[in-house]
This record gives sequence, C-alpha cells and structure tokens, in this order.
Amino acid sequence: MRILFLVPYPEGKAPSQRFRFEQYLPVLKEKGYKVRVEPFLGQDTWEILYKEGNTVKKARGILKGFGRRIKTLFQLHRYERVFIHREASPVGPPVFEWLIAKMWRKRIIFDFDDAIWLPNTSAQNSIAASLKFHQKTAAICRWSHTISCGNKFLADYAQQNTKKARVTVNPTTIDALQHHKQLKDHNSEPVVIGWTGTHSTIKYLKPLEPVLRELAEKYPQIIIRVISNQAPELSVPRLQFIPWNKTTEIEDLLSFHIGLMPLTEDQWSAGKCGFKALQYMALGIPPVVSPVGVNTEIVRHEASGYIANTREEWFLYLEELIRNTELRKEIGLKARQAVTERFSVEANTPVFLGLFDG
Repeated sequence: MRILFLVPYPEGKAPSQRFRFEQYLPVLKEKGYKVRVEPFLGQDTWEILYKEGNTVKKARGILKGFGRRIKTLFQLHRYERVFIHREASPVGPPVFEWLIAKMWRKRIIFDFDDAIWLPNTSAQNSIAASLKFHQKTAAICRWSHTISCGNKFLADYAQQNTKKARVTVNPTTIDALQHHKQLKDHNSEPVVIGWTGTHSTIKYLKPLEPVLRELAEKYPQIIIRVISNQAPELSVPRLQFIPWNKTTEIEDLLSFHIGLMPLTEDQWSAGKCGFKALQYMALGIPPVVSPVGVNTEIVRHEASGYIANTREEWFLYLEELIRNTELRKEIGLKARQAVTERFSVEANTPVFLGLFDG
C-alpha cells in the first residue's frame, strides 16, 4: 500500500507530528508500506511562523504551501490512502480534503490531537486567525474513511460528525526504547521543578505562579525550570529558561525531578492528550497534573503521579515530592511502567497499523 501523508509542518519539527505518526514511519516501511510525507509549510516559513512580524514572508510561505498542495493533487493517483494530520491547509475552507475525497475518491485517514474545531490561534498569527475555518473539522470527519483521535473526548466529537467513518482512539505515544529510554537520577541536586511546552501552552503556568513562588521562597535549594520556544513571564525566584532544542531535549528533561502539567477546565484543555505528562513519566519523573481530560486516565493518583485540583493540593503534592527523594524514585518507576505498558510506540503499534486496514 502507498500512503501519502499531508501534514502542516516540516518533518521532525512539531511535537504533534513527531509523536503521533512520524515515529511510526519506520514501522510502516518495515511492513512494506510505501510512504511519502508532504508538509504544507517549508522549512523557511516554519522558522518564522511563531515569531512576531514577518507578515509578508509568512504570506509568501503560505502561498507556496498552496502551490505544493495543488501540485500534489495531480499525483494522488499513485496512492491508496491519504493520511491528513489536522488539516491539508492551515487557512481557508477544506477544499483539498473535498477534492481528495469526492473527486479523486481516495480513502482519507484524518488524525487530530486537539479540539481543533475551537478557535485557539496564537497572538503572533492573529491575521491568519481570521482566515481559519475551524468548522471544517466536522466536514473532514464526514468525508473520511477512518478518523484517528488522541483521546475519547475528541473521538466523541468525531463520532457525532460522521455516519460512516471508523473512529479510533489512537493516543499520542512515547518511544520508550529509543528516544525516552533513560531514567532520572533522583539523587542529584538541587531539586528541579520543571515544565516543558510551546508558546501556546505556556499560559497554563501563570495560575501556578503563586504556588511556585511560595515553594521557592520556602525551599531555597529548589529551581524552577521551563523548557520552551518562548521565555515565561513569571515572577518566581530562581526561575530558569532553557530554549527548546531537539538535540538536547531528553538531556534537558532529565534535569527535572518533578514535572508539571497544569491545565484549565475548558473544552480546549479537554482535548489535550497528556503529552507533557507522558514525557515526564517515560523518563521516571513523577508528574503533577490537573484533573482535566485524559490526564486522569494517564496518571494514577499517588501511584504514578499526583492529580492536583486546588492551589492547596498543588502546594501539598509538590512539597511532598521536594522533601522525599525515595518517594520520587518510587513514583517515577511506576510512571515509567505505566507508559511502557499503555502509552508507548511498542504497545500502540497494533492500533496505529489498524488505521490502514479496510
């Protein structure tokens, strides 16, 4: 079988692509599938996409993307399946998806890991926000043969918008054998409370600012560390910012003793797939998470991590982990085991390969 992957970004850049399908490409090739990945944006546009300004360059990059998509339409006869991650184009109505499904009659595998039918565009791309057609998600669901969703909340939405497509919960997973294969040494000092994510999710740290500040003032030996593509605006003692770097990603994460994943209670957060928590857990780092969406399925409270709802709970659980090295080790090992058993590439490969059946 020959499969065309239509994706937003260049390979190896965006977490959603890396951990939802790119890490499975070698598996597909081993099984005899012929695979081609076609990003909408080129490398030059990706590098400026989330920077302020550069409006003309961004517009030019988007026009080039449309040109690539038009060219691809005339090559569709080579493929039996078309895998679309999130959308075929980041702006405009679902014209390409309609043409692929209705004119070329190709079987679409539609994959998404966020509540992408809801507006959630960054301030850096406010102009593009006005050109987005968030309602197209429902239409793509109707035209798809198979829908791959990161969690049950997303799958329920997909099921409500299709009568014939097969809807599969395909969780975001971790390569625990090759990429996230090391374990945290909890005997190291000082204790680091860490968070990792992009500019779009850094806002979730703000409500934790008072808790982190109080902990940092009470325990002068701890460090608060943030790994992102954007520096956080937090007034917290001993706050350290590390720019995200793919080549040092695992090494940087292993500097954490405790991993944070706060979220707000809303529909967009309910669509999140718990990737931060999974990264921490795979490395033996105990997570403390909000009780939102799939977090409560990934983390078993007081076994493989902590689920904190109130400000008092966040303080209590973080303080307990700061003070107890052996507890961090114990929870970290259970967290690692939970990932390998349920949320690893190895465990989920049958589900991913099943997307291409039928």
